[in-house]
Amino acid sequence: MSDCRLIRIVNLSHTYAGGRCALRNLTFEVAEGERLALVGPNGAGKTTLFLRMCGVLPGQPGQILIAGLDPAVPQHRRHMPQKVGIVFQNPEDQLFSATLLEDVAFGPLNLGCQVEEALSRAETALKAVGLHDFADRSPDTLSGGEKRRAALAGVLAMQPEVLLLDEPSMYLDPRSRRELIQQLTQLPGTLLIATHDLDLVLDLCPRTLILDAGEKIADGESIKLLADQALMQTHGLEVPYRLR
Repeated sequence: MSDCRLIRIVNLSHTYAGGRCALRNLTFEVAEGERLALVGPNGAGKTTLFLRMCGVLPGQPGQILIAGLDPAVPQHRRHMPQKVGIVFQNPEDQLFSATLLEDVAFGPLNLGCQVEEALSRAETALKAVGLHDFADRSPDTLSGGEKRRAALAGVLAMQPEVLLLDEPSMYLDPRSRRELIQQLTQLPGTLLIATHDLDLVLDLCPRTLILDAGEKIADGESIKLLADQALMQTHGLEVPYRLR
C-alpha cells in the first residue's frame, strides 16, 4: 500500500449470526483526502461495511487497514475512535447530554483530553457545522437537520482522519439538505458517504463504489457510473435527473 492510501479493504466478507451474508470478498482502497460514495439498493451491505470499518462488528484480522490500524485487532480497536468517526442514520442515537456543548465535548473527554481542550474542540466543531450559537441548547430542541449537524460536530471534535456518513441527508427538508451539503463541502479529511441520495453524490464525491448483495459491482468516476442507465437499473438504482 502506497503512502497516500489511507484505507485498504482486502477480501472483506461478513456473515451475520443468522446466516445472512452481508459482504462478499470486498476489495478497494481509498487515498488520503479522497471523497468516496457507497451506493446500492437496500441490503447492499453499506452499513455493515461501515460497522466493520469502525470496529463495532467483529471480524477476522487482515481484511481492513485504516491509518495503520486493523479494527479486528483488539489492541488496535481501542484506538479506532481517534482515526475513524461514524455518523449513523439516526442522529438521536448520538445525542444524549443536557446541552449541545457538553454533548460534542463528550468524545474528546472520552479520548482523554483535558476539559479545556475538549471544550475548545467542541466549540470549533460546532462552528464548523454552523451551530456555534446553539451551544447552550438542549439537543432535544433541535430540528432534524440541526440534529444531523450536531451529531457530525460530535464526531469532528474527536478529529478523526476518516469520516463515515451513513445516509446523511435522510429525512432532511430541502433547506436543511443544502446546508448539510455546504458544511460537508468545507470539511477536511477523508470522507466516505453511504447514501441513496445520488444528487448529493454528484455534489460531494468524485468517486463512487456501487454495491449489491454485498459485492462490489463497479468502482469509478461518479459522473460516469451514475449516468450508466443499464448499470443503474440492473442494481436497483436510477440515473440522477441532472444526468438524464
